[in-house]
Amino acid sequence: MSPEIVSILALVAIFAVATFLPINMGALAFVAAFLVGTLSVGLTSDEILAGFPAELVVTLIGVTYLFAIAQNNGTVDLMVRGAVRIVGGYVAAIPWIMFAVTALLTAIGALSPAAVAIIAPIALGFAARYGINPLLMGMMVVHGAQGGGFSPISVYGVTVNTIVEDEGLPSSPVTVFLASLFFNLAIALVLFVLFGGRELLGRRVDTHAEVGADHPHGAVVRGHGAATGPAVGGEGDDDVLPHTSRVTLEQVLTLVGLATVAVLALVFDLDIGLVSITVAVVLAMLSAQQHKGAVTQISWSTVLLIAGVLTFVFVLQEAGTIDYVGEAVTGLGVPLVVALLLAYIGGVVSAFASSTAIIGVAISLAVPFLLAGDIGAVGVVVALSVASTIVDVSPFSTNGALVLANAQDVDRDRFYKQLLAYSGVVVTAGPFLAWLVFVVPGWL
Repeated sequence: MSPEIVSILALVAIFAVATFLPINMGALAFVAAFLVGTLSVGLTSDEILAGFPAELVVTLIGVTYLFAIAQNNGTVDLMVRGAVRIVGGYVAAIPWIMFAVTALLTAIGALSPAAVAIIAPIALGFAARYGINPLLMGMMVVHGAQGGGFSPISVYGVTVNTIVEDEGLPSSPVTVFLASLFFNLAIALVLFVLFGGRELLGRRVDTHAEVGADHPHGAVVRGHGAATGPAVGGEGDDDVLPHTSRVTLEQVLTLVGLATVAVLALVFDLDIGLVSITVAVVLAMLSAQQHKGAVTQISWSTVLLIAGVLTFVFVLQEAGTIDYVGEAVTGLGVPLVVALLLAYIGGVVSAFASSTAIIGVAISLAVPFLLAGDIGAVGVVVALSVASTIVDVSPFSTNGALVLANAQDVDRDRFYKQLLAYSGVVVTAGPFLAWLVFVVPGWL
């Protein structure tokens, strides 16, 4: 059997095993890279390890370490509280605030599941307290995470841009980021209209009112205006915002650190991973005891996942599999059809597996026909990136599962069916819309 066929079968086996068994896909990919590389392709161990994505691994470690410190010292909570205050506590704005904060977290380097894990409990707590549709709130969080997930200093963004540059394809990191952001923003707008957002207009969380002994920790929720509009919570109940503590020096320094990382990486083109680790260590030294466990909060499972999958992709390239598949799909004769097919493959598989892994594989498979120049490479890369991530609303994905687990005061079975139905719509329509918006115009 040819090395190309062997490696394709190994790839299918990786996804199948990772889907049905709780085994890290990266670990499976390392095993496949070793076995396929040595037994079928004839590579030595050193040659296989040459495909290890060291720079990307350092980036993952650096940004997740920095984000763990920001979470531990309350900077993330500070950002959420500040965001709610900025909009004057209007209930209709809270879903958008959750979208924006989650997008910001992923844009500055947080992993999408990590950002959702932090914001989803807060957001769904707001939903239960203030009568917001939990499906609306949960999906706003997930789409926010995906919307910010392709910034040039984010995990998704670095992954995609690294692959594109290594393959010699035309790259536009800002285009990839903004395209994903506005695509998810458009979905969020539709969600807001269809799932009760208009009914929230006029309702307000009074974030500035001083409360008496019955409300010692926050501000009551009122209707719009002093005497008009429906109250979300009665004036005698305990429907209050959480206590807001003072801003600490460490939180201020953390915000400065995050801004410094963005400036040094984007403006001065310094390595995002090394810069993040440097800032994280400086912050950790300011409060060593508090952050001694931050290293254990690094998402080592994601590091393993990405490192393993991209090492196996290197073996696929060495085996000639990428060119083999590229020639096969190019043989279809219609690049538009090829791009649509890859978008659906990425979307469907990603609904059950890792989006980060799928992005790398999908873009790598698209390289040969993109190099032919018959279709806009940037548009296809954007479409594959979007199609492989918007489906993370699925309850079978980490993000969707987090929303399901954190929903409050709901019929769990009914909410699961709602989430499943919504994810079915996204998986069916999402890749097509991404293809239609980003690929077709470049073809025409």
